[in-house]
Amino acid sequence: VADALKAGKRVEPERKESVTIFFSDIVGFTTISSSLDPQKVSEMLHNLYMSFDELSKEYGVFKVETVGDAYMAVTNLVEDQSSDHTLRIASFSLKAIELAHRIPIDREDASRGFLNLRVGFHSGPVVASVVGARNPRYCLFGDTVNTASRMES
Repeated sequence: VADALKAGKRVEPERKESVTIFFSDIVGFTTISSSLDPQKVSEMLHNLYMSFDELSKEYGVFKVETVGDAYMAVTNLVEDQSSDHTLRIASFSLKAIELAHRIPIDREDASRGFLNLRVGFHSGPVVASVVGARNPRYCLFGDTVNTASRMES
């Protein structure tokens, strides 16, 4: 994908018949972000996502993207994990919830408590593609993505 983009070529969409997609978000994020200085929101998200990124290495989970408080990841997409991709995401999910409970909402005010995470995942087919040229994005499409997102909400 990187070589094709560097050469200015279009990356052809790729269909995968069975992946497991993970979504998470922070319970009460709108309230948290409206009551915290933006710098503290940024620090809180950075701390959470750094812990998720480390965890993703442990479970062989590929991070697709983060948008605000949403984290999207997948297994059995970039490497063959056909025998255990759902188990990898399930284990990752449980550990992510546990890790979130250790991330303070505000490091300077312990009374604010710790993060609470909502997660969802679903397995099925997807199409993976790079969209855009100026800031190309690696995206996943299909009902599996929509169902995983609904499972989270």
